Amino acid sequence: MDSPTDDDWTLPEETHLGRVALRVGDLEPMTAFYRDVIGLSVLDRNGTTATLGADGGPLLELTADPDAAERTRTEAGLFHTAFRVPSRAALGDALERIRNRWELDGASDHDVSEALYLDDPEGNGVEVYRDRPRETWSTVGDGRVHMVTEPFDFEGVAAAATGEERAPADTDVGHVHLEVASLEAFERFYIAAFGFDLRATYPDARFVAAGGYHHHVGANTWNGRTGPTGDGRGLDWFEVVVSDDALRRELRDRLPTNLESTIESGFAVTDPDGIEIRVVDGS
Repeated sequence: MDSPTDDDWTLPEETHLGRVALRVGDLEPMTAFYRDVIGLSVLDRNGTTATLGADGGPLLELTADPDAAERTRTEAGLFHTAFRVPSRAALGDALERIRNRWELDGASDHDVSEALYLDDPEGNGVEVYRDRPRETWSTVGDGRVHMVTEPFDFEGVAAAATGEERAPADTDVGHVHLEVASLEAFERFYIAAFGFDLRATYPDARFVAAGGYHHHVGANTWNGRTGPTGDGRGLDWFEVVVSDDALRRELRDRLPTNLESTIESGFAVTDPDGIEIRVVDGS
């Protein structure tokens, strides 16, 4: 399947994700989960909002809205937020924290990465993973990345643990994975307009990225979501960091002007499922 690109414009190689924001019903247990299980540090707490990250870098915004409704079974939205740790030792530490303090829902070896899966207290999906070196990734004939789902090496990852309670300083948000209503609409927006490259295609799932990464944004239709995201609990917005001012302006010109707004250091745009993406300057 060819990428539905209108031209050869793509996002700059250094494009990456910034913060992810969640609307939550109860801030206290959600903050405790991301601090004690995922290993993030609480960087700021201001009334109904908590900011968490690693060594001063913000990665997650939690905003409390006790009146927000739970996400319905038809609404598009978040499949998981994926926190990328820099080493197998850090992944082993995450596995230890999850086993001691929470419940692991799954784990897989994807060839490009090793990944742990769980849900937070309000049912938002979470992945903690570490990449293998890029030079070891397998590709298919057209240069796309080859990802598999194989058994996870629990023994080897656990043996690498060092007992660290906090995620390392260079932990980041490696990708977000969305549940969408239409993969065709996802491709038109994220590839043809936004400029991500199609990196992998699987039944009912697509993975796109900039700079040859395996994926910055994933999408699937596995659970039959049919409607746009609502304004209840769950994903509020996520950031795509494009630090070049001229390229950020060019991207803004490519996107639907009726679905965008200006924010500090960038702009926000809404995808076909009503999910807000904030394009920001990370410098």
